[in-house]
Amino acid sequence: QVRMTESGGGSVQAGGSLTLSCAASGYTGDDYCMGWFRQRPGKEREAVAGIATYGGGSRTAYADSVSGRFTVSKSSAKNTLYLQMNNLKPEDTGMYYCAGGKCTLALLAGALYNAWGQGTQVTVSS
Repeated sequence: QVRMTESGGGSVQAGGSLTLSCAASGYTGDDYCMGWFRQRPGKEREAVAGIATYGGGSRTAYADSVSGRFTVSKSSAKNTLYLQMNNLKPEDTGMYYCAGGKCTLALLAGALYNAWGQGTQVTVSS
């Protein structure tokens, strides 16, 4: 059974930075994608970023709203997913979830993911 556990959320002022981490366990194989989603107040859950690692390379995808400010990465040795968030804006406030699943769909497709963490809260004040 795949388990995902997020950490690193908190409160920060606009323009600040946070790094989220997600410890994953229970999955095998290189064809395993991982991603970050968020649910902002009053809105549906949305994809933020995703990553697939294979052999010596990786590919990533970002939502337009975070491209250039957020960076997703993965440590295979530590089985940990990261999300570096820079230049945070109040509209980035929300619950952030990490997720994992077999790489059968586009990285930002929610239907790709079948393992989810409990979430970590990010609050950005103006």
